[in-house]
Amino acid sequence: MFPSLVLLNGYAELLSQRNMKKKIITVVGARPQFIKNAPLEMALRKHERFEVKSIHTGQHYDDNMSRVFFEELDIDEPAYQLNVGSASHGKQTARMLESIEEILLMEQPSMLVVYGDTNSTLAGALAASKLHIPIAHIEAGLRSYNKTMPEEINRVLTDYLSTLLFVPSEVSLKNLHKEGVSDGIHIVGDIMLDTLKIAVGGNLTHNTQETPYYYATLHRPYNTDDKDRILNVLSAFNALSLPVVFAIHPRTSALLSSMNIAIDKYPNIDFIAPQGYFDNIRYMAGAEKIITDSGGLQKEAWFLKKPCVTLRPETEWIETLTNQWNILVFEDLKELKHALEITPGKYIGGCYGEGNTANKIANIIYHFLFDTQ
Repeated sequence: MFPSLVLLNGYAELLSQRNMKKKIITVVGARPQFIKNAPLEMALRKHERFEVKSIHTGQHYDDNMSRVFFEELDIDEPAYQLNVGSASHGKQTARMLESIEEILLMEQPSMLVVYGDTNSTLAGALAASKLHIPIAHIEAGLRSYNKTMPEEINRVLTDYLSTLLFVPSEVSLKNLHKEGVSDGIHIVGDIMLDTLKIAVGGNLTHNTQETPYYYATLHRPYNTDDKDRILNVLSAFNALSLPVVFAIHPRTSALLSSMNIAIDKYPNIDFIAPQGYFDNIRYMAGAEKIITDSGGLQKEAWFLKKPCVTLRPETEWIETLTNQWNILVFEDLKELKHALEITPGKYIGGCYGEGNTANKIANIIYHFLFDTQ
């Protein structure tokens, strides 16, 4: 073959490869991940050269904790439903790892996207790394520096396995640098703000409860699994000056039942089922203040300019602590009442971006997959 034809054929082959679609698989399994996945799926689908599929591990399997988010946020039904359900950390992660590996071997994606710090996140990252599939970690660099939390182990390991690390703030960037991680890091803001802007733009109105209230959610084992602790939490809620609307996690509800704790003994608490995304935002928007141990709700409270009290000894989202818009209460629950009476100082926004994180991530992934490979 003539040299010119060799060059022409080589160029044609390269052009063909560049015009081929790249397959991206996302892994979701818990409520916050559905919220984060929605705007990213929308942004990725704007690029016609992406094929996007999702794996739902079933880590959250109650309809109010999972399916409702697909319906409300207009996300495509997952291509794969693993239905792993509840189990010990090791068993649950192993089940996910085995199933995700089989899917990746079959689908041969160009990239795997994982979110946050759940067992689903770690299982996806482990499966992809063993198969040499590039990993994009959204919410990289977060640290509580509390290694008794399974989430801390998950996020640290996932960061070390990831190719692209999308961090929400300068603080997260510095956390990674302290650990010797410097390649592939991009400051993009927080993707949950994207979703909240979609919600607020969709005729979001405050919840119509007639009386002022606090809105509460709890799910972390150190707040719910010990009987003395949960009794103290409920007593603290019951003693507050305003009623507490408590959206109770299915697992917490089951624990209360197994501990023979009668919820009718707490007249100041209105126990309600877990809420869909838009209803949850409405309850938060209508509340005087938020009480939670959820990282996601801390941020949503911050975005909505709602003061928050977090029932944890630490938080990954330390920016929310500025001027007491978020206050940590843990050991002495008597401090809860006082913390709720504090008026926060000046609100300083912008530390988590402006709500265009998904587009930034999609563009970075696009250039990574088409310009560097």
